Amino acid sequence: MLLVEDELLIRDLLQSALEDAGFDVADADSGAAAIDLLQRPAGEFVGVVTDVNLGRGTTGWDVARAARRADLRIAVVYMSGGSAHEWAAEGVPDSAILAKPFAPAQLVVALATQLNSGGSSAEEA
Repeated sequence: MLLVEDELLIRDLLQSALEDAGFDVADADSGAAAIDLLQRPAGEFVGVVTDVNLGRGTTGWDVARAARRADLRIAVVYMSGGSAHEWAAEGVPDSAILAKPFAPAQLVVALATQLNSGGSSAEEA
């Protein structure tokens, strides 16, 4: 599982929640770092959880597209405080989005849903 979040406290909180749910988590603090990690052998990551707005440069939309180029089966969950309205146009097919703020448990549920069904969904806190 790859977690991409540029805010340290949020990243730590979500990483703990995902690990408590049984996921092995690698993390990145930027889109560029995430795309570098996605160059690992196909199948290493079963899912990507990414913030949409990662500061300057590469966005979460870019990260998810890179993930799907590496492996079409990878589950994608976006997180956004203000870009959720762009999901239909910018998001990869069969992905989910969580509008910030949300409870960490909602992320675990959204990710598990993606891994189990591969269906698109919009989740609001």
